[in-house]
Amino acid sequence: MVCKIKKMKTLIQTASGIQAFFRERNWRFCFIGGIALQRWGRPRLTVDIDICLLTGFREEDKYIKILLSHFLTRIDDAERFALKNRVLLLKSKEGIGIDIVVAGLPFEEKMMERASEFEFLPGIKLVTCSAEDLIIMKSFADRPQDWVDVESILKRFIGRLDISYIKKNLRPLCKIKEDPSISTRFDNLLKRYQK
Repeated sequence: MVCKIKKMKTLIQTASGIQAFFRERNWRFCFIGGIALQRWGRPRLTVDIDICLLTGFREEDKYIKILLSHFLTRIDDAERFALKNRVLLLKSKEGIGIDIVVAGLPFEEKMMERASEFEFLPGIKLVTCSAEDLIIMKSFADRPQDWVDVESILKRFIGRLDISYIKKNLRPLCKIKEDPSISTRFDNLLKRYQK
């Protein structure tokens, strides 16, 4: 247990350093994934840092080059991979994985506007996406663990979530992915918790 707490503390401190790096450059961002889940869902040990960085669709390479000059990469030709897949795979000097989503969609921009700070450790506040936006991203990812995470958020916050916002933003993403079953799965899960 002590080891897990120490790992989580190191992860949060590393995330805080990344946040400071982004803020120095006035970049728009928010933490997503496991860190955001610590705030909104059932906390579980996360071993990497997921962050969404708003770059748009024409200047990604500028951001990527700056990041590559300051952080270690996890794969060969990380720049090409990031431009193709819109995820830059980096790691901290401590070896913590850092996945930077290269964002540009209107939904992602709205997510940045809705993001807010949360104090994870005394004196360390991180900007995370909202609970609704985390549900949208986890649903869209559509992996088994993501649905467990969505359910944990619904359990904790069902009466305080903007369900219409979730549905309004999830449906267009499902159309892009050409998988309407994601929206149906979310609706079915939602029925369990709405009264």
